[in-house]
Amino acid sequence: VLARAAEAEAVLADLAGLKRGRLTIAASQTVGNYWLPPILAAYRTSHPGVAVSLAIGNTTTVSAMVRDGAVDVGFVEDVVDDPALAVVPVATDNLVLVVPPDLSSNRAPTATALSGLPWVFREAGSGTRAIAEAALRALGLDVRQLDVVLELPSNEAVRSAVEGGAGAAVLSSLVVARALQA
Repeated sequence: VLARAAEAEAVLADLAGLKRGRLTIAASQTVGNYWLPPILAAYRTSHPGVAVSLAIGNTTTVSAMVRDGAVDVGFVEDVVDDPALAVVPVATDNLVLVVPPDLSSNRAPTATALSGLPWVFREAGSGTRAIAEAALRALGLDVRQLDVVLELPSNEAVRSAVEGGAGAAVLSSLVVARALQA
């Protein structure tokens, strides 16, 4: 986490050579709620004269905000395929499969077992959703054929639904770390 913070801080430092100014940032939900806040706090300590604002949306929204000039920089977790934007990786994250305790086992899940589970997904346009769908496709699973019981607009809502027994989900390890420790 510290290495990731240092990398992101270096990117932000490149943007702000001023003692005063404004930096507008957009970030996807996982990045904006879990990864970026401690980095922004450190940045503000180093550059107290620079006002920082953060908008949070899904990957599609953040990409559009950067492309349209509504923000200075965007941070997302999904692939961005837009020739108008420069994309620079600054960190990595791990997505994990999470299930309610009554659906868990000590065995690695098979594609057959996964296809029989109820699922909770983020909304279309979410980087987490796109990456989860790609991982499931790699296992030969089509999301349209899964039992998707809920589509929710935030990581917290998905995590809460899984904790409440709704089904399986794929989320960032940052989102579920405290729940798994508990």
